[in-house]
Amino acid sequence: MEDVQLSLSTLRNNAGMTQQDVADKMGVNVETVKKWENGEVINGLVIYALAKLYRVEVDNIKVPS
Repeated sequence: MEDVQLSLSTLRNNAGMTQQDVADKMGVNVETVKKWENGEVINGLVIYALAKLYRVEVDNIKVPS
């Protein structure tokens, strides 16, 4: 079975969360979440934390470039 990669915004929506929900859980502001979803600023630690929050494997996250 082929792994499917989903964007951060799709994963957030699938989890039934708003950008504000993610910001609150991650201890950042909404602007930071927007930057992550747009690929402006994101690192490996954030990706791992978001994978845990969204309950997906890191390999299933499509990181914007």
